[in-house]
Amino acid sequence: MRKAKAKKREILPDPIYNNELVTKFINNLMLNGKKQLATKIFHDSISIVAKKTNESGLDVFLKALNNVTPQIEVRSRRIGGATYQIPSEIRQERKTALAMKWLIQYARQRNEKSMAEKLAAEIVAASKEEGGAFKKKEDTHKMAEANKAFAHFKF
Repeated sequence: MRKAKAKKREILPDPIYNNELVTKFINNLMLNGKKQLATKIFHDSISIVAKKTNESGLDVFLKALNNVTPQIEVRSRRIGGATYQIPSEIRQERKTALAMKWLIQYARQRNEKSMAEKLAAEIVAASKEEGGAFKKKEDTHKMAEANKAFAHFKF
């Protein structure tokens, strides 16, 4: 091996919810280094979620994140001139990273007024197993299921 393995950065848990996943989500939500704004958007959306569902906002968020977390994905692999989509398991860190990215991506595409409202709506939808991010997870799983025949080409 030529290079040393990259060091895992220590992520401090969120001061309000005392949860590392929240910090990671805020870091993903952040644009142009504006962390304070991202934090405000996230906390506002969690309070909106709590009002909408009459449950703990953080619990609904964690449930939504769990619902959009994929288990398998397809990876392209070139074998003898043909490219196959090969289903493969996903590492735990990548699973959560994908789930967060999808939640944020589909929240940004929504039609509500503010980003906090968009994010809250997407979180509530994902916790009920609907919405764009959940559909993305379902599509990913369907793709993997459809290409199960190529599973023997695994890396």
